Amino acid sequence: MSAPDAGGKPRRATRRFPLFTKDTARPEGGGRAAPGDAPAPARQWPILAVLVVVGLGLLLTALDQFRVGTILIGAALLAGAVMRWMLPGVGMLAVRSRFTDIATYGVLGLAIVLLALMAQPNPWLVIPFLKGALHFSVSG
Repeated sequence: MSAPDAGGKPRRATRRFPLFTKDTARPEGGGRAAPGDAPAPARQWPILAVLVVVGLGLLLTALDQFRVGTILIGAALLAGAVMRWMLPGVGMLAVRSRFTDIATYGVLGLAIVLLALMAQPNPWLVIPFLKGALHFSVSG
């Protein structure tokens, strides 16, 4: 026997996982971003804003504007990190805890922006020690 259920009756202990999870909490900030009587797109505007900007970045990348498109994708992820940090309710933009979401969106967004800035040919950002490290590792 294990701990009693809501009715006070002891329930049989089992090692099997339940078929349906009933007690998993939503992520912090995972509530609606707008009141419940608002239409669905208005309730989920943070994730829709990020997805629209990412879609625009993908479209620009497909139209042969690689650098600008990928910078826009990274900027959308960085904006998602800022929204997750600043807003109390972000709807489906909240996946895990606030710290995990901010760290994930921020690191991925920053990495995409930096890689887009350093992409060849004619990089907009040159980091001298990376060039030396690459030549050392390839020639050594």
